[in-house]
Amino acid sequence: MSSSERTVVHLMRHGEVHNPTGVLYGRLPDYHLSELGRKMAERGAEYFSERDVTHLVCSPLERAQETMEPIAATVDLPVHTDGRVIEAANSFEGKTFGVGDGALRRPSVWWLLRNPAKPSWGEPYTEIAARMLAALADARDAARGHEAVIVSHQLPIWVARLTVQKRRYLHDPRRRECSLASITSVTYEGDEPVAVGYSEPAGDLVPAHLRRKFVGGA
Repeated sequence: MSSSERTVVHLMRHGEVHNPTGVLYGRLPDYHLSELGRKMAERGAEYFSERDVTHLVCSPLERAQETMEPIAATVDLPVHTDGRVIEAANSFEGKTFGVGDGALRRPSVWWLLRNPAKPSWGEPYTEIAARMLAALADARDAARGHEAVIVSHQLPIWVARLTVQKRRYLHDPRRRECSLASITSVTYEGDEPVAVGYSEPAGDLVPAHLRRKFVGGA
């Protein structure tokens, strides 16, 4: 096997979730794709139908599994569930963030916001990076010379991208380039990442108010 063999690992964010109460759902169970989210997942399946995909990996959360379903059906491959690509842990899980009535109004939670560089309110970025890069490496090895798809969540995907690109973790969540059902693609030559690409096959389906905007528990 050539050490310069090219492999691509695609990190796809799940589609829109049915969340009428607007909570940060994080790792909570029973949050499923909306009807629009399922249409977004179908766009992902169309995108990958023309790619050389040989390996599929998915977060254990329902919204990710449902996003992967049409992809797996299209490329006719089994799905490997990997807890390392799950959503980031967050102390605000289950809380709302509405203007004027959300969790951030309560002084009791302000201590959690003391260190945005870590971050102090949830799973450290360094820990997210470690688990995501390990999952990326395993997917790369499984699809060596071909392509793999990992369906995950916004923050883990963004942290993986920052790590691969050697960028700092402290950032404005509203400026993450990781829209609903978007695809962040890491290209490897041998074991080394050499390029990061980004595409939005369902970009025209994303509501205007959600484009490039952080949605908790994504």
